[in-house]
Amino acid sequence: MDTRFPFVDWFRNSSPYINAHRGRTFVILIEGEAMARGRGEQLIQDLALLHTLGVRLVVVFGIRPQVQQALDAAAITPRLHQGRWVADAPVMTCIERVAAEQRLWLEARFSLGLPNTPMHGVELTAVSGNLVMAKPLGVRDGVDFDRSGEVRRVRASAIEGLLEKGALVVLPPLGFSSTGEVFDLNASDVAQHAAMALSADKLILLGEASGLFDRSGQLQRQLTPAEAEPLLSRAPAGSELARHLEAACQAARHGVARTHLLSWHDHDALLGELFTRDGVGTMITQHRYEQLRLAELADIGGLLELLEPLERHGMLVPRSRERLEHEIDDYLVIERDGMIIGCAALHAFDDAEMGELACVAVHGDYRGGSRGELLLAEIERHARRRGLTALFALTTHSTHWFFEHGFRLADLEALPPLKRDTYNHARKSKVLVKTLK
Repeated sequence: MDTRFPFVDWFRNSSPYINAHRGRTFVILIEGEAMARGRGEQLIQDLALLHTLGVRLVVVFGIRPQVQQALDAAAITPRLHQGRWVADAPVMTCIERVAAEQRLWLEARFSLGLPNTPMHGVELTAVSGNLVMAKPLGVRDGVDFDRSGEVRRVRASAIEGLLEKGALVVLPPLGFSSTGEVFDLNASDVAQHAAMALSADKLILLGEASGLFDRSGQLQRQLTPAEAEPLLSRAPAGSELARHLEAACQAARHGVARTHLLSWHDHDALLGELFTRDGVGTMITQHRYEQLRLAELADIGGLLELLEPLERHGMLVPRSRERLEHEIDDYLVIERDGMIIGCAALHAFDDAEMGELACVAVHGDYRGGSRGELLLAEIERHARRRGLTALFALTTHSTHWFFEHGFRLADLEALPPLKRDTYNHARKSKVLVKTLK
């Protein structure tokens, strides 16, 4: 039924994610360009909403464009090497001043609470400090980087203590040494090490790009580090893409469950990625969140929900909960972020060396891809391992799909005797057979 308020349906559908994110630790990088282009206010409102929903937040901010503006105003031209500034004394003076100004600006916005603002009623304590320890880059290729540095360690226990007290932790792209020096750091390096040290549930990198795209321009929704690294090798040294990809791949390989690449240009990117099933950007994860696997009894509810619309339209024979429970070992499912979006069954007739490909179904929101083909290929592998020489299927609606995948029309005599005897003549299903090579 249509609703007068479309956001109500969205809110209902987002409730599983609200529950899933509560109490989780997110490290979020906001590049300096977002603040320079006026996106800071809304991002802070979104962060405040996440905090209100119980997400533990560590916010890392970049300052590159603001520092460049300050350097230009001071007529300072920094030396660049390997994509990094050489932070000598004049450059470092600008970096420290801009970082302090940006941190104060963020803390002021997190304190906003006037009645006519979206932050009204939100009590948010933003805390920063000497939470990132650094070391100098030193001399590389004969170039002394002076006070350009890299992360030595993140004081995870101190940050955990602040998060436990309900604070939002703010990390500038600066690090401190045991000798009392301050070093210029890459914001993405800070975010990566913070996420790894905290074993964060998510690392979210907000930059220029909307994610990663293949050669045809299609957004890649999900990649493993191994799949993403070829893109890293082609990215220009020191570019935002290179920095973000390096951080994402390293974090994924060192215990961060999910890393998200999003664009700050998209006003809905942060909440859209976190509170919808497919998200809006690219996720890099060591373990895929869409997987093809054997079904379990715990999947029965999801299977019933998936099959009900197809059964209602006569595309599938209705299956009771009891029947599914009895035959659950025959089923494969595709699970996407906790939801069953596809299934297929292999019912073996060992005496005839044939198997029935049954109950092939893909959720309506996920058709048009290759999931049906994946299910069929896996069913064929299972059938061969079992010693079956042919598959058959009965269908009233999908004859051409089966033709396209190697099945041919057959008559009832081609079916195993037991299946032939129970054939439902009222449905008049087509019989299709495929020989397994």
